Amino acid sequence: MFKNILLPTDGSEQSLRAAQLGIALARKMGAKVHAYHVLAPLAAVADFSDLIRHAPDDYHHHAIGRAQRKLDQVRALAEQDGVPFEGDYAFDHRPYTAILGAARQYDCDLIVMGTHGRTGTDHMMLGSETNKVLSCADIPVLVCR
Repeated sequence: MFKNILLPTDGSEQSLRAAQLGIALARKMGAKVHAYHVLAPLAAVADFSDLIRHAPDDYHHHAIGRAQRKLDQVRALAEQDGVPFEGDYAFDHRPYTAILGAARQYDCDLIVMGTHGRTGTDHMMLGSETNKVLSCADIPVLVCR
């Protein structure tokens, strides 16, 4: 049924639980998984730190290292279950658009992602990348709490 499953990850407990579920589904269906992490571009944080403003290469180097560590967590889970794995990252101000773009790029037919479960004012103030993906995706999205 599903051949390519996208696993957006931010390294949180919720996204790792979703990755485990997505990997288990992939194993049962003979699918492969694509882990994906979205980083804030330098412009999004430049005003907050003179250090970052003066060392954009250093920021990118450290951000990519953090992304790789988060992807490696999912890689380890996939390897443990013998599921084919690919991982990638992108810099984007709007993570949900990057996630949807990755789903198209990798020809994914399912997105499995976690949610922090915010409600009320927190949800209104902080938004939800998961809700944005749900409202804009043209493929199934499995949301895990």
